[in-house]
Amino acid sequence: MSSYQSAQIEGIDFQHYTAAQARQLREEVERIFRDSYVDAIESGEEFESPEAFMHRFDAYTDPARAGAFELVIARIDGEPCGQAWGWPLTAKTGWWSGLQLDEGDQTEFTAENGSRTFALSEIMVRKPFTGRGIARALHDELLAARPEQRATLLVRPDNQGAYDNYRRWGWYRVSVLRPSWPDAPQFDVLMRELPVDEG
Repeated sequence: MSSYQSAQIEGIDFQHYTAAQARQLREEVERIFRDSYVDAIESGEEFESPEAFMHRFDAYTDPARAGAFELVIARIDGEPCGQAWGWPLTAKTGWWSGLQLDEGDQTEFTAENGSRTFALSEIMVRKPFTGRGIARALHDELLAARPEQRATLLVRPDNQGAYDNYRRWGWYRVSVLRPSWPDAPQFDVLMRELPVDEG
């Protein structure tokens, strides 16, 4: 039995895209970001600016390093309402740089081979569509068919709403980490085991 229990949302449709396909949707990706992070953008924080966000998106989808990047866009009656993306971590990943593991063997914990850990990088829902369970639906859609053993994501410690949701969805904290991106804040590192496909 799957551990994913998203409520059915009337009219919702999901499309999955590779890195190359995602780059063709750059304007739509930016629009969803701008409509999802209105307050963060207005804060003036450099890391949250649309320019900084799209710079990161371009790096994630760069053909030279994108690998198995996967984007999911949710649409309701054809209107984009949210998106989520991530990728499996390889042996060359920089994802764990700066990790301060709470407990356990850090070398063993960060050993990646391309099939151990899926990094869930972004989930966002446009403001007019919030409160309908779309974030959870995107989360479940992106992770449901992943073959990796576990998933990781970064969340700001003061983002209580997101933090509470992730805990309800089966995530737990293991560490703190500050990404190498310019002006990046410190995040809590959350982990979640992924269900084994018994089919």
